[in-house]
Amino acid sequence: MPDFTSLGAALDLRGIVRASRFSVGTGLRARGVPAISMGVATIVLAASAGRALERLATVLPDTAREARESWLVLRGVRLPELPP
Repeated sequence: MPDFTSLGAALDLRGIVRASRFSVGTGLRARGVPAISMGVATIVLAASAGRALERLATVLPDTAREARESWLVLRGVRLPELPP
């Protein structure tokens, strides 16, 4: 069976955990394991937001056109109709 204590000593996980700090402004600060968890959560959130923006980029022109047409209808402007 492998000796995991030597692996832990080689990686020095206690030093990494002690040195981990996370802060946002002056109101949110964390040290140790909570800081590592908050850092990982921030990375996952950023990746998810990037993926959502990538998907929204394809529907943005349609959304802008629909918003413009809705605004014109609310203002009472008649839109030109297509010929039959």
